[in-house]
Amino acid sequence: MSKPVMLSGPDFCPHSLNKYASLMATGNGYLGCRASHEEAYTHQTRGMYLAGLYHRSGKGEINEIVNLPDVIGVDILLNGALFSLLSGTLESWRRELDFASGELTRSIIWRAPDGARFAIECRRFASAEQLPLLAMSLSITPLGSDATVTLSTGIDATVTNHGRQHLDETQVRVFGQHLLQGIYTTQDGQSHVAVSTHCSVNRDAQTCFTAKERQLMQHTHVQVKAGECLTLEKLTWVDWTDASDVSLETLGQQGIHHLNACVSQGYDALLAQSGANWHRWWQHCRVEVDSLNADDQRALDFALYHLRMMTPAHDERCSIGAKGMTGEGYKGHVFWDTEVFLLPFHLFTYPDIARNLLRYRWHNLAGAQEKARKNGWQGALFPWESARSGDEETPEFAAINIRTGFRQKVASALAEHHLVADIAWAVVMYWNATGDEHFMSREGLTLLLETARFWMSRTTDVKGRLEIHDVIGPDEYTEHVNNNAFTNYMAYYNVAQALHFARRYGCEDAAFIQQAEHFLQSLWRPELQEDGILPQDDTFLSKPAIDLTAYKAKAGKQTILLDYSRAEVNEMQILKQADVVMLTYMLPELFTAKVCLSNLQFYEARTIHDSSLSKAIHGIVAARCGNPEQSYQFWYEGAQIDLGDDPHSCDDGIHAAATGAIWLGVIQGFAGLSVRNGELHLAPALPKGWKTLTFPLHWQGSEMLISLSQHHATIRSSRPVTLWLNTKPIVIDGEYTTALSGFFFPDNGTATTPGGCE
Repeated sequence: MSKPVMLSGPDFCPHSLNKYASLMATGNGYLGCRASHEEAYTHQTRGMYLAGLYHRSGKGEINEIVNLPDVIGVDILLNGALFSLLSGTLESWRRELDFASGELTRSIIWRAPDGARFAIECRRFASAEQLPLLAMSLSITPLGSDATVTLSTGIDATVTNHGRQHLDETQVRVFGQHLLQGIYTTQDGQSHVAVSTHCSVNRDAQTCFTAKERQLMQHTHVQVKAGECLTLEKLTWVDWTDASDVSLETLGQQGIHHLNACVSQGYDALLAQSGANWHRWWQHCRVEVDSLNADDQRALDFALYHLRMMTPAHDERCSIGAKGMTGEGYKGHVFWDTEVFLLPFHLFTYPDIARNLLRYRWHNLAGAQEKARKNGWQGALFPWESARSGDEETPEFAAINIRTGFRQKVASALAEHHLVADIAWAVVMYWNATGDEHFMSREGLTLLLETARFWMSRTTDVKGRLEIHDVIGPDEYTEHVNNNAFTNYMAYYNVAQALHFARRYGCEDAAFIQQAEHFLQSLWRPELQEDGILPQDDTFLSKPAIDLTAYKAKAGKQTILLDYSRAEVNEMQILKQADVVMLTYMLPELFTAKVCLSNLQFYEARTIHDSSLSKAIHGIVAARCGNPEQSYQFWYEGAQIDLGDDPHSCDDGIHAAATGAIWLGVIQGFAGLSVRNGELHLAPALPKGWKTLTFPLHWQGSEMLISLSQHHATIRSSRPVTLWLNTKPIVIDGEYTTALSGFFFPDNGTATTPGGCE
């Protein structure tokens, strides 16, 4: 495996501070820290978050991920003047995030307004080995003349979620000359957070402390000779617990104990440990591509880095928010994105993590059942937006509509119910990939049965035919329709799978069996027209179409809503993102390549791609339809949603699901991986600019490594495994090479078709 690439930041620009604070964030699934600069800038948003820590700040608010007290900020006084890149002259600049180790570095040479010159180096990482640990180092070297340096840093609890304060300051203390600790309690009294930090410099210094206005600070004053390096090393241990679990005293003592153990090792030793952990992870997960465009490998490494740092592998009571661990967008809430766009990466690399993500839904089943009951239905209706509990967190109203002056009611929680079937789909995907009987016979079966009960109670009988009315499909620009194709087909799949596994595990609920059979016999699923088009819903094809060229050129900006109200958009053939195309992606065994192509061409012309999730799905379907070049164009544009030139593309956090879509586009698009009727399929179609593609894959207990070129494939498997390569069934035992025409050439082993030798 070659070393993952670096992500380099551009020259300093105050207009893109928040974008790169998101892109270059550090984290480990437990803790995420935005890549804000040590020095302060007016429009810079600082942020540090803990997976699963949410709080509701007051009446009319909803639970949101808590922005913790800041430990990154440092006021740097050089010869008595506050250091800022908005003054003086920046002579040299380099800022990089090393995906291989998770370390963020910045090196600059700066000339102050008075002519004094300084070399400044900043380093930080969130430990992959000790999850509560955040480490940083700040080095300052005067160039040409001696200097007076004053550093003020500590724990700054004035940080809020855009003005909403979630934490009360419960206790602040200083221990000795280097250790500071703040303990904070959410305003509802449910959770405690202990922030313990150790600050020390590498030379004699004058030190004092202040504690006022929610800031606990250490002030260090040093005289530094020209050419000598002053280094501040700051190690922080962040712990949290439910208020009922541990006393404040115990929580504080535990933090100090762990922090002191880290201090005894120092920054470089701790980085080496964390880096070794990252190295093992990359060896297990990295996707490598030999492409004419270097951006492609960078996009893949960026995606996988964030897929790891956003995923709470340590805690199955947490899931992945829409902005990962990089910002407060969408309040840190969990959507269907997790099951459909993010879980597959973990499923095919670390399936235990995929199981944890599904168990998050299982733990919150009671809340989903209560939501269904309150709305007059049975089973489980999972919240469209969720936090740590199973409660619905979707806000009731969106921002004010600038055309009407009124707030638009958010309809997602009321009608975008396909999430229920998406979760069931993910459960079955997990079963297909792992064969985990223990999970499937318990949590998996429960999830399938409860989601199926919801759908069976959600239907409307129309002259003996069951229909599903008043829903929103994945499109989201088309609201409150009847018989959305995606919803109906996925509901059918959900109930069919629930019935299958109920019988497999001897479910004795005769009423459920009878009701499920009736549902499957009677549910209306929109049918293909003579031209091969699957109607998106009962009325979509009867609506007028308009020229979307100008809006497509600004995809992601929702500029259509500047010219039309949502009600007007709802009455035209306009899609925000894939809907029928999404269906052909998720249930590929139901549709021929010809049908997929017809619907891809028809609906793409009517899709603006205002969602970050849209282009990747269109790209995968295009690859399956035999058009890798169109697929690559979709994939590349999707990969640039965060990484592209827009200086504000991800100010409030990266698009987490889009990182999963980068992986999906490569593995399920170009490598052609799909699971059809429980079986693994590969149908490679590399873009012309790609020479090779290599990736690991976990399937039913087998560790596989797959290497593809334009004309050959090499597959290594740790145990015998059956897969379909370009529609041909193959049993692999060892390492094999094949021409992509379908013929295998033995390499230290044999290749057979199931049931006999070829």
